[in-house]
Amino acid sequence: MAAARVVVVSPPFASHARPLATVAAALAAEGAEVTFACAPAFAELAAEHGLPFAALSFGDNANTGIAERTRQEAAGARRLAEFLDATRAGAVPALLAQARHRRADMLPDPASVLASVRSLDERLRPGWYLIDQLAYAVTLAVYALGRRWAAFCPGHPSYVFEGAHRFFGLPPYWPRAIRPPREELDRLVAEAGANDRTFTGLFARFLAEHAPGRPAPARAFGLTSPEAVLFNYPELPWLPDLPAGPARIFAGHCSDVGRARLPGAWAERVTRLTDGGRRKLVLVSFGTFLSARDDVLSTVVRGLLALPGVSVLVAAGDRAPGLRAEFDGESFVDVADQVPQRALLPQVAAVVHHGGNNSFTECLAAGVPALALPFSSDQFAVAHDLERIPAGRVLDPHRLTPDTVTRAAAEVLATAHEASGAGHRLVAGRGPGRAAREVLTAMQRSPIIDAETMRI
Repeated sequence: MAAARVVVVSPPFASHARPLATVAAALAAEGAEVTFACAPAFAELAAEHGLPFAALSFGDNANTGIAERTRQEAAGARRLAEFLDATRAGAVPALLAQARHRRADMLPDPASVLASVRSLDERLRPGWYLIDQLAYAVTLAVYALGRRWAAFCPGHPSYVFEGAHRFFGLPPYWPRAIRPPREELDRLVAEAGANDRTFTGLFARFLAEHAPGRPAPARAFGLTSPEAVLFNYPELPWLPDLPAGPARIFAGHCSDVGRARLPGAWAERVTRLTDGGRRKLVLVSFGTFLSARDDVLSTVVRGLLALPGVSVLVAAGDRAPGLRAEFDGESFVDVADQVPQRALLPQVAAVVHHGGNNSFTECLAAGVPALALPFSSDQFAVAHDLERIPAGRVLDPHRLTPDTVTRAAAEVLATAHEASGAGHRLVAGRGPGRAAREVLTAMQRSPIIDAETMRI
């Protein structure tokens, strides 16, 4: 059988591109001919994974590792600033800001994207694509062209949904610490529903103009692969309803946790922070966007410092200089712009994170408990799952005090063995290699030809 020829497409965000590149490399290791397609700034990431690269840009928003430091168009930078401001107002205000920005962030110039994808398709002639579920403009283009694709769900599985009352941008459930008032939730439901109708209309008009033979999806955000969906997540029995048609593949995690090596300088820093193994090291990392919330980072560090025998390592992005100055003189606090998180995880006792999908699944893979402080996006659903497993605790970042951090972190550390075991069992034996094999098997089956039978 000829090797599968696959193009893997990622949005220009490090938190999406890194796990997708890991899966792409795993597909290549299984014998597939894989090209990684993303914005030009991610060519180096493809090279790190030994993958051929194709430039494919869409949208004016990007994040190559630290959101505030990434060069981007003025409109994208303005939306980022508005979003960060909204996270200071609470959970629903942050989600409403994201809903307002969705048109520009998720469906930028679809005709131009179609032209770029058509050109790439004619040049590379892949048998199928693996497309990030949130790259809606690319999915729409591939669907319009009648090409096969598997979907990659980069966040909580609820990004791929069924049901009349499910909307993109509306958490399917919430952690105990965060329960927005009914009037706020009603506003969010209304905004999410309006987005759903707007995008569905845009998809229908686009297909009528550019691919009149293709049926319009009943709901735009429900458009996913009819053949296979790969979830960067463990399979949990309480997940919301998911599409029944495609093969559902749960990777557990899409990282190199356990294989990544600490660079020499980092090994020395860990030895100093742990005092040669006599202190517990807690990593504080809010991802590539929310490291800008230095006010919350500061509160977390102050709470952790109240715990005896604990050292703190903080990933603070562009806010690192200010935090270094604030904690200057604290021997067991280290502030970095970025950290090699996957390599660090086996060295830490716990992680304080934002409920991001990558941090959540990487902690599970490493057997490390977590304290989650969700701000936006799917982080509320991820945090709900974290505490339900249970693999840690959840706090509301908008009602945070050093004392609440101290108490919650003490509980996480005290129950670390049970929490890490519960989480690790969910992903044991999973990972990008097994996920790649299962996706290849699913896509080797007879393709779905009749568009009318697609479950969209």
